[in-house]
Amino acid sequence: MESEQITIQLAEAGDIIYADEIIEEMQLSAIARGSGISKRSPMEICEKILSGNAVIALTSSGNWVGFSYIAVWELGKFVSNSGLIVSPAYRNAGIAREIKDKIFQLSRQKYPDACIFSITSGSAIMKLNTRLGFEPVTYAEITHDEAFWAGCKSCVNYDVLNSKHKCNCLCTAMLFDPAKMHELVSSALLSHN
Repeated sequence: MESEQITIQLAEAGDIIYADEIIEEMQLSAIARGSGISKRSPMEICEKILSGNAVIALTSSGNWVGFSYIAVWELGKFVSNSGLIVSPAYRNAGIAREIKDKIFQLSRQKYPDACIFSITSGSAIMKLNTRLGFEPVTYAEITHDEAFWAGCKSCVNYDVLNSKHKCNCLCTAMLFDPAKMHELVSSALLSHN
């Protein structure tokens, strides 16, 4: 396993064969962490792959290593980075960071003006997001698209979310705002001159 090359790339049509394995690991990982997760179907994963909105990590021998995808909300105003998962045999090797970098780059390439968000209860994902310029925000600052929030219905914490009128839950919302980042870079350049 250690000598095998791992490639992280845009998922291709042939990668739909990994959908069931990806879904199963997402659910098992959420149970192991004792956290909630929006359950996805193999069909949803296949749709993300076929639409060019997913990143996959594979070994040179064709073993599935990791996965993540993007979803578009409010006609491209928001993009979510979602479903980041790494197979247990490949954890703690920097794979999640590389997948997160690649899915973030894909989001910026396809939707350069969109605010990119992620909601998570995992500290590892929060650290990865922070490194890329995401900041913790209130739920009011991310999408209001009901289809997004409908995905939370399968989470064990949905009652908490609902009782709080979708204002907060156990997950932390994090946002990368390209306009804000542009302002920070412009300010830094001006103060440097």
